[in-house]
Amino acid sequence: MAAPKLFRLKAEVAPASSGPRASVLPYARVRVDTGVFHLDQLYDYQIPEKLSEFIQVGVRVQLPFGGRETEGIVVERVGIPERAGELKNITRVLSDVPVATTQSLLLIDTIAAHFGANPWDVIRSAIPARVASVDKNFSLNSLYSENKGKFSVEFQTLAPYTEAHDQLVNLVLNNRGSGSVLVIAPDERDVDRIIRALDMNGVQGLKLTAAMPRAERYRNYLLAMRGGHSLVVGTRSAIFAPVNNLNTIIVHKESSLDHYEIRSPGWNSRSVALIRSKSESVKLILTGFSPSIEVSQLIDEREVKYVNSKETVNIKAFTPSEGALLPGRIFSEIKKALSVGPVLFIAPRKGYGNALLCAHCRNVAMCECGGRLSVSAKTKAPSCVHCGKVFQGWKCSFCNRDKQYLASRGIDRAAEEISRAFPKFPVVISAGDVIKDRIEHKPALVLATSGAAPQVEGGYAAVVILDGMRFFSHTDLRTQERARELFFETSSLISPSGTVLLVIDDTHPIVSAIARWNVAPLLKRELSERAELQLPPSVFSVVLVMDQAIGIQIVNGLKKALADGRIPQSSNIYGPTEISKGQVKIVVHADKSDAKALTDVVHELQRRRSIAKKELFTLRVEPYSL
Repeated sequence: MAAPKLFRLKAEVAPASSGPRASVLPYARVRVDTGVFHLDQLYDYQIPEKLSEFIQVGVRVQLPFGGRETEGIVVERVGIPERAGELKNITRVLSDVPVATTQSLLLIDTIAAHFGANPWDVIRSAIPARVASVDKNFSLNSLYSENKGKFSVEFQTLAPYTEAHDQLVNLVLNNRGSGSVLVIAPDERDVDRIIRALDMNGVQGLKLTAAMPRAERYRNYLLAMRGGHSLVVGTRSAIFAPVNNLNTIIVHKESSLDHYEIRSPGWNSRSVALIRSKSESVKLILTGFSPSIEVSQLIDEREVKYVNSKETVNIKAFTPSEGALLPGRIFSEIKKALSVGPVLFIAPRKGYGNALLCAHCRNVAMCECGGRLSVSAKTKAPSCVHCGKVFQGWKCSFCNRDKQYLASRGIDRAAEEISRAFPKFPVVISAGDVIKDRIEHKPALVLATSGAAPQVEGGYAAVVILDGMRFFSHTDLRTQERARELFFETSSLISPSGTVLLVIDDTHPIVSAIARWNVAPLLKRELSERAELQLPPSVFSVVLVMDQAIGIQIVNGLKKALADGRIPQSSNIYGPTEISKGQVKIVVHADKSDAKALTDVVHELQRRRSIAKKELFTLRVEPYSL
């Protein structure tokens, strides 16, 4: 699409300057928080002489814009502005402590372009809010030294029998000799585990997460810029941190949903790390029990080196019994394991009973409003998941019988049945708001949902994954990826003499993959299926989410642009599809070679809507889910 021929400010022009201008490099190029999507370019301002000594790259300043005072970050000092005429002055320096570097500002601009966003939206994630009391403890000079590493990318498969964060610590220790290391973990829980493991090895890690108190986060961010051979451990926003003398970036459990930014523009840690490692020439190590489908594609294309752990795992599969939580033959294996240590059970769902059926005719129990009925506890009556209506004395509307059957057991119901099957053993539940981080190594029945399994010294005597096919039966495109990661991560928690017990048909390929600790055959199979169906990552994708009222209009505009040759001819447009009341989505696929062209088109469409003061849609480039 051609650029709109509307007036766009390149500088804030003033009729006269206030006070003398700086004698050396008297103009600053500034990234301004305009608050308007399409006003996303750099602006030139005049530097007053009285502020000249404080203004350098990365310094926060206050300046006039559009009739109000707003914040900006200095990107560059120049001798000649891009626009002739008298320019407005920078009003004041908010802090003389730089919070960004030339490299980090370039990375922010690159990510904004890659994800079709306004750079200031990325800055909100990348740079913590200022805390004036913290600034007083830092000097004007940033003492930042650029990265001097060697670019390489590899995926390290995590091994069984050893806790994942201990393996990560070994990677850190092996890569911090010639510079700083930046570790990005999925969530606060993982960060805390990694830092504790580092402490036990006599290494101090600098924590940097969005959940920290503002002052502490800002202080640690500034320390990361000014450290020597530092080690920074943080969650996804820390991927932008301008770590001094950075040598290696490690993205831990890179396939995790938590690496994806929820707010606009929806960037993710892995993509930012790949772009940053190449532009700044640093080593990138991705870890996980099973790579994401995007990394699998890069491995297949030999752009990422694949380092696998050569291990074997004792595993047994048990075909599910109709209606039973545990197949008959699995009981002896669990009893044997309980004689030596704890046994972990992974349940697919939290709660008690998530789907109620009639035990006689197997019809789904429904409310008058159309919602399904669920059971929240053993003593509770069924209730509607939509309107909340409680059905005391429920009877099937088809056969008028009252016997209930829970087709989808939650973890609470599973705990009841398992405790009855193995009496006299303590029951530990880790799910929902009560997640156990670690338990003692003694015989116990430990029940957890996905991602909530407690650690245990020496590993579990057995790990049981209940209702295994349910993990593979969701409709989302990421289902196979999430299930693989869960099965491998959970299986890794066994002791060297332990056994993995799967309630799944023994012909399922996940069984042999875990036994050989080799996920490659499953990855090749899914990549082949994705390519055949023309689905990501074999194609590039963007998703637009908007009000239903404008969905048809946007689709028609995109189709006309495709017919006119203004968007890549490889594009396929799907939708609008209703995703919630009043909201629709449009999905566009294109060849990967046309990724930039398609992103530029939808970004320009968003800018035009902003210029016309129309409501903006939500844009997601290469989203986690379609």
